[in-house]
Amino acid sequence: MAGSTVVVTDNTFASEVLKSELPVLVDFWAEWCGPCKMVAPVLEEIAKEHGDKLRIVKLNIDENPQTARNYQIMSIPTMAVFVKGEVDKSIVGAKPKAALLRDLSEYI
Repeated sequence: MAGSTVVVTDNTFASEVLKSELPVLVDFWAEWCGPCKMVAPVLEEIAKEHGDKLRIVKLNIDENPQTARNYQIMSIPTMAVFVKGEVDKSIVGAKPKAALLRDLSEYI
């Protein structure tokens, strides 16, 4: 059941991320962030290939500042993997697909 990235907001974060049965990678990004735009298609590919084991969601920090503040996101792109409602791993900065897959290997 491969999927694709899903947009989450401050309002949907708890239901989509914190209560998910699967591990969830949250991509904290913004429209003006060049590296965020570079990593977006890579995350889309990973979502399609591994959506049955790992959900990938995107949260625009400009439109949803509360969640970004709650998790003290200081630079973007930051990708945080949530397992059972807790941050299990953080990945900061744009990386090529092979590096991201290595970082995510324990979840996929």
